[in-house]
Amino acid sequence: MLKRYIGITLLAASMLGAGACKLDLLDNPNAVTTSNTDINYLLNSIELTYRDHFNGIGDSGMRLTRMLNQGSAIYDNAVSPAGYNGVWETAYAGLLTDVKTLIPLAESRQLFVHAGIARTLRASTMVNLVDAFGDVPYTEAIDPTNFNPKTDAGSSIYTAALAELDKAIENFSATSSAGATGDLIFGGTTDSWIRTANTLKLKIYLNRRLIDKSGSTAAINTLIAGNKLISTNAQNFVFKFGTNLTNPDTRHPRYRDQYSPSGGGDYQSNSYMGTMYSAKGFPDPRMRFYFYRQTVRNPTDVNVLRCITNSKPSHYSDADVFCLPTSVGYWGRDHLSNEGIPPDGLLRTAWGVYPAGGLYDNNAGVPVSLGAGAGGAGIHPMMMRSFVDFMLAESALTLGTTGSARDLLKSAIEKSMADVRTMVLGTTESSKIATYESANEIVWSNEVTKYVNAVLARYDAATTDDARLNVIGTEYWLALYGNGIESYNLYRRTGKPANQQPALDPSPGAFARSFYYPASYITRNANAKQKASVTVPVFWDNNPTSLFR
Repeated sequence: MLKRYIGITLLAASMLGAGACKLDLLDNPNAVTTSNTDINYLLNSIELTYRDHFNGIGDSGMRLTRMLNQGSAIYDNAVSPAGYNGVWETAYAGLLTDVKTLIPLAESRQLFVHAGIARTLRASTMVNLVDAFGDVPYTEAIDPTNFNPKTDAGSSIYTAALAELDKAIENFSATSSAGATGDLIFGGTTDSWIRTANTLKLKIYLNRRLIDKSGSTAAINTLIAGNKLISTNAQNFVFKFGTNLTNPDTRHPRYRDQYSPSGGGDYQSNSYMGTMYSAKGFPDPRMRFYFYRQTVRNPTDVNVLRCITNSKPSHYSDADVFCLPTSVGYWGRDHLSNEGIPPDGLLRTAWGVYPAGGLYDNNAGVPVSLGAGAGGAGIHPMMMRSFVDFMLAESALTLGTTGSARDLLKSAIEKSMADVRTMVLGTTESSKIATYESANEIVWSNEVTKYVNAVLARYDAATTDDARLNVIGTEYWLALYGNGIESYNLYRRTGKPANQQPALDPSPGAFARSFYYPASYITRNANAKQKASVTVPVFWDNNPTSLFR
């Protein structure tokens, strides 16, 4: 059942407004109505809910694509129905309900920027739901008289999202009676919102390329020609967090969960860290920003890390990382490891300064603590300019769209490096970074050049388009840290990076091509039917099962 919802922020705002006006005694002064709604508070509520939606729905994507550890032994449990009740409620009872309330209010008052933002976030949310679950309720959803909405085909929701984004762009281009200066993402800058809407269209068309090659080719070329995609650091679609601890807690959720007196939180992926540390023959320049080591020595106590006395599983190849990805203290878990949790909360590798606002790794090897590092002032990298160039590189290679795949790959890596660097130098960790790099004679530009040259050498040495796509996909995966939505799409769309680390269990079941529907949706909606298995692909994914592991 989809419950009608209005957020606490909106309720409080409207109650304050009611106290400042002349009351009609026939009206309930505590009732939230469209006439006493503060549209700016409502817009803020939508943006904050979208922030939570991005984090919630992307979490499984990060774990399935070996960006974080997935604490289940088999794929069927990794995306269990009980795990998505909150994700579903955040989308339907929160964001989508508030957007449905805001748009007519905004357009009646000629607040077109407000309406455009709401439409953009609604379109993105619906696409994300399709990419996660497949067919979901849309046309019958958010109807207080219908407790059993039927699903719409994922393909039709994609079409509706494209129309919604076009309408959003119309809103942004119209003359508004007032701007949305309280916009938490772009401060009401309409050009950045237009570019975000167009970039979301690029994502949609790229996902559809497997089932509509000619249509995607034409549409992407049109977007390229229009020259209105995210292209500068200031246009990056990110949500910025603060350092406030309570009332409200404004810190990045990954920081909040790990930076405490007892540590704990996420286990990083051994596969991901191993790739960044040694795949090029030298560490990725971003690695000290992504990860913070609480110890710079590998463990020797089996009670702390059991796998150090275990042999590599027989179904792992010689190239697969197992147990410890490096010799210098990077401490995570292998794919689909569901071992118990030993007393390693202040030993395991933590989120770093990018994107979580944590500590910069300067070899200090001291535990995390409350308020350490950048204090949680991180970002959600929802859609970055580097992502645009990675998508265009894939498109150029697979569809023949405008541009050189090699040049776009180079540009994408350089933009990722630059934007990660800009973010971390904008935090309180900047002086620590400068001190460490100076003491160790690290010249950032030289490190980036060395890395880019190594990638391009691999690209040039590739003899097939599939091998070239693997280079592009691997680099996109490494740039996506913190964004599980796009890493999951990338993997299902391309199967890249190829030869991902296997599950610890030799029989984990088939890779999850979509999530199970939430338990609350299945039990409360008479028209809801659970999918047969997690192997059911979303509408645009027609790849063979053999592509995934």
